[in-house]
Amino acid sequence: MLSVLKKKKLWFVFLAVFIAACSAIQSLNIFPVEQDVALGSEFALQLQNSSKDYPVYNNPAVKNYITQKIFQPILQSPDVLYKNVFKYNLEIIKNDTILNAFAVPGGPVYVYTGLLKYLDSEAALAGVLGHEIAHAERRHATNRMTKQMGIQMLTQLVLGQNPSQTAMIVSNLFTGMTLLANSRADEDESDQVSMKYLQATKYYPGAVKFFFEKMRDDGKVEKGGQGISVFLSTHPDPIARIASVDQRLKAAGIEVKSYKATGAGIFKDEYKKNILSQLK
Repeated sequence: MLSVLKKKKLWFVFLAVFIAACSAIQSLNIFPVEQDVALGSEFALQLQNSSKDYPVYNNPAVKNYITQKIFQPILQSPDVLYKNVFKYNLEIIKNDTILNAFAVPGGPVYVYTGLLKYLDSEAALAGVLGHEIAHAERRHATNRMTKQMGIQMLTQLVLGQNPSQTAMIVSNLFTGMTLLANSRADEDESDQVSMKYLQATKYYPGAVKFFFEKMRDDGKVEKGGQGISVFLSTHPDPIARIASVDQRLKAAGIEVKSYKATGAGIFKDEYKKNILSQLK
C-alpha cells in the first residue's frame, strides 16, 4: 500500500501535469454547458432585482418585432449549436444614453434603447444580435472564468479544501459587470461567427460592422462620451474590426457594403417603420 506521503506526492504530480495541460489548451472550459444556463438565469434574476439601474423597456410591439423578425431567424442558423439547450431570450433596457448590447452565459441577450435609436437598419441590428449570440455560443464568459480562476478552483476541489466553490460562483458572479469585458480574440471570433449566422438569413452577412462604421463617420469613437465609453469598455478596437470584416467578405467573395448601402439585405425602411418610429 502507498504511504500517505507518496499519495500526496502523486496528487501533486497529477495537479502539475493537469495545470501544464490546461495552460497549453487555451480553449479549455471547466464549466459544463448546464452551468452556462444556470449563470444566465442568475444574471437575469439579478437584473430584475436591479430595475432601478436596468429598467426594462416595456413596449411589446418593438420587442416582439425584433424577437420574431430578427432575433429568432438568426437562432435558426445551422451554426447555432445550443439553440435547444440555452435559454435564448431578448430583453431591451431603457437607457437612451448607452449605445451597447451584451450577452451573458446560457442565452440572455440585452440591448439598450440608446443602441436601437442609433442604428438605422435591420441588418445593422442583426449584425449586433448575431455577434452577441456568438459570445454565448462560443461560451466566452465561462472560458474567461476558467482561465482566471479555474485552475485554483479545481485544485481546491481535488484537495477537498473548498467543495462549495462552484455554488459561490453562481451566487456571487454578477455583483459587477466585469463578465462583459471581452478580449480582442473573443470580439474577433464573434464578428466572424456573426457573419456565418447572417448568411443563413435574409440579412447582409457583413452587417456586423455597420455600427462601427457609423460611429467612425460620426466621430464618436474619438469623442467618447458615456454611451461610447461603455461600449468601448466591453467591445475593444471597433476600427480595426471594420477592416477584419472587410477582409473576410472579400475572401468569401461577398460584395463589401457599408452601413450607407440600401437595397437587398439592408432593410432600412423596415427598421424605420417597425422599430425607430415605435421607440418612445
